[in-house]
Formats: sequence, C-alpha cells, structure tokens
Amino acid sequence: MAGGRERVLRRRIGSVQNTKKITRAMELIAATRVAKAQQLARAARPYANQITTVIENLAAGGAEVDHPLLREAEQVQMVGVIVIASDRGLAGPYNSSVIRAAERQVQNARAEGADYSLIVVGKKARDYFTFRNYSVDSYTTGISDKPSYEDARALAETVADMFVEGRVDRVELVYTEFLSLGSQRVTVRRFLPLESTKTIAAEGAGRAEVAASFEFEPSPEGVLEALLPRYVEARLFGALLEAAASEHANRQRAMKAATDNAEELITKLSREMNRARQDAITTEIMEIVGGAEALGGDQETKDLTPVGAEA
Repeated sequence: MAGGRERVLRRRIGSVQNTKKITRAMELIAATRVAKAQQLARAARPYANQITTVIENLAAGGAEVDHPLLREAEQVQMVGVIVIASDRGLAGPYNSSVIRAAERQVQNARAEGADYSLIVVGKKARDYFTFRNYSVDSYTTGISDKPSYEDARALAETVADMFVEGRVDRVELVYTEFLSLGSQRVTVRRFLPLESTKTIAAEGAGRAEVAASFEFEPSPEGVLEALLPRYVEARLFGALLEAAASEHANRQRAMKAATDNAEELITKLSREMNRARQDAITTEIMEIVGGAEALGGDQETKDLTPVGAEA
C-alpha cells in the first residue's frame, strides 16, 4: 500500500516539475516582451507630445475650430465604451479588472437613461461580453500584445465615424495604464468628444507664448482641423501600448507566482513521498522481524515437545 502511494506521489512530482518548466519559460518570455513593450511606449511618446505641443501653439495663437470631434451632445443617448483587454489569459487579474471597470461604465450609462455600445479589443473581453449577452458592436483581436500604429488608426477611424455619424454621443476609454513593472492601474477616460483645444493645450509643455507668433499655412484653423484626427489616433495608440506593457507585466508576475507555487508543491510532495518510502521500509522491516520471531517461536515449541509424545 505504501509502495503504491510512493509511485503516485512520484508521478505527481514529475507532473508538477513539467508544469514548473512551462511557467518558468512563460515568465522569461513575458519579461522579454514587457521590456520591448516599454521601449515601444517610450518611442511613441515624442510623437504624441509633439502633436499636443502643436495644438498648444495653435490655441495660444487663438485658433479655434468647430470640428465634429469637439462637439458636445445636448443629450447623451448612446455611450460608447472602448475596452482594451488581451487575447490570451494567464495574466492574473489583468483582464478581469478591465472587464469589471467596463461593466461599471455600462451600468452608469444605463443609470443615466442612455444605451451603450461596446467597442472591444481582445478575445477575452469579447468572449466575456458575448457570453453574458452584451451588445458588442465592434471587436478587434490579434493586436493586444503588440499593437501597431496602423491598428490604432483603423480602430480610431471606426470610433470617430461612429461619433461623427451620431451613433454614439460620448465615448469612454477603459484600459490598464502602465506605471511600473510592479504597478499597473485600470484607467477610465473620456475619449470623445475631445476637450477644447485649450484643454488639450494644457497637457503640453511647449513654449506657446513664443510659438504664438508663428504663421501657419494654410491657416491655424486648417492645421488644427487636420491635426485633431491624428491626435485621436495618437491617444488611442498610446493606450494600446500601455495596455500591452501592462498585460506582459501581469503575465510575468502570474507566471512567477505559479513557478514559486510549483516549487512549494514539489517540496511538499517530496516530503510526503519520503514519509511514504519510510513507512514502506518500516513495514518491510516489521514483517521481516515478525516472520523471524514466528519462525523462532515454532522452533522453541518443537524443542520443548516430549520425546514420547511423538509416538
């Protein structure tokens, strides 16, 4: 019985060791990818900062434009919610945190008497909302771990068209902001309509008082009107990159925790196996001793039997 338990524990230890190798490999892969995602996010910031600086300069020069992306709806009847999740799991609470925040936005829209429209990035979020019979009007998969600017442009055009055509009156963006390797934060921001150009300019750090004397061709308003769609694309691209870095950081932590748990389980099972082996050895020794004592007792009984009793 003890030998059988030892074989079972040995098989379990081998299985856990194989799982540990997989989680360790996934941890190392995630560590490499999060470093690349951080580099991409840093590389994209100068472009977004430059767009914001130009808008700041235009606003300082008094440029204003009645752009469709700036128009506030008199009554919000439809709220669009962009949800940026991942295509794969094994990333700890990454997907569930974003999905819960998106659900709260949907509930807030309903509480305001408005309907909702979900624009989903990532298979996990799409499957979750579809399974629970939410209305998913647009979804994109295959870009969550390594988004490109073309992906952001296509998604931004879809959302902007929905807003300009009046299918949604307000758009909220739900994603995970990357703060550091050990800290990520689920963020909800208004995506459309855009704030006024003065509010956008407040995000910049340029010297608007100097640039305000520049001359723009064809006109400050024309430049601003052409620049706002690019600003929308840059904002969405930045959110996608932040979410990708957050996904890889969460997966790295989750796989490290799984590897550590596997090591603890191997230690625990090894101790149980050693106890089972010791029990098996003890049982065998007791059987041998018991057999020897039984043989010795039979011999003593035979020696004490009277000679005439055999006859």
